[in-house]
Amino acid sequence: MAAALTSVREIEREVASLRTAPGTEGPYQRTSVMTHTAWVPEEWVEAAEDVLGGLAERHPSRTIVLFPQPDAEDGLDGEVAVDVFPVGEGRHICTETIRIQLKGSRAAAPASVVQPLFLPDLPAFLRWRGVPPFGEKYFEELVDVVDRLVVDSTEWPDLPATYGRLAEIFERVAVSDIAWARTSRWRPQLASLWPGIADVKRIRVTGTASQAHLLAGWLRSRLRRSVELEHEPSDRLVGVEIDGEPAPFPPGDPPSGSDLLSEELDKFGRDRIYEDAVRSTY
Repeated sequence: MAAALTSVREIEREVASLRTAPGTEGPYQRTSVMTHTAWVPEEWVEAAEDVLGGLAERHPSRTIVLFPQPDAEDGLDGEVAVDVFPVGEGRHICTETIRIQLKGSRAAAPASVVQPLFLPDLPAFLRWRGVPPFGEKYFEELVDVVDRLVVDSTEWPDLPATYGRLAEIFERVAVSDIAWARTSRWRPQLASLWPGIADVKRIRVTGTASQAHLLAGWLRSRLRRSVELEHEPSDRLVGVEIDGEPAPFPPGDPPSGSDLLSEELDKFGRDRIYEDAVRSTY
């Protein structure tokens, strides 16, 4: 088993050597379209690895997975993997995955570790698992060096209060919310009920708390007035009622976690409709 890499310089050298290793079909063409950083506390490791495994071919990128271990002895342990995919006519593309354990005080200053590993002149995304620690230095520093923050407010227990903290950073970084993406089939369906929906007084959502609050916020922001929310908890969005009348179920199947993250990684600008919906949840 290879020894752990203990510095950013060692990680950079390892990436270069793996892409040109003797006995492979390389060197390969790097076709990265972004640097994708993921902050993955211990309780999210399994879920994060499942999602990341489905992204490589769809989004060739340099992925930096950060595993914070603030209670460990100070240090950095890294490993690098290069995956190669054929693209026809004897050509291949490669994606690079860098996994870094940030131990002790290194977990408090992640920006100094990841920023030298960003690919130049390409957008940088940050996927944050769990509730972002708004106001904490290590989170704020990462927000300041990336172009887009990707969250999933389904993972947040204190809603809608936490949306207020999220809204505070809208002017600093573009934000994507996978919970919002999970409502994407329902919003056009509800909009198709216009003009009848214009007079809605109450929306009842059977789904997660994030889906309920975001759909209600979306309606309030579009109608520019109050709409009462009733929430029936469920682990997925299975029904919406408008003033007691069930809305037609949208066509198609719900996308997978990898599909949802992949869609968010295709977006580069701010989503003003989402921002308005968030501001109307609290």
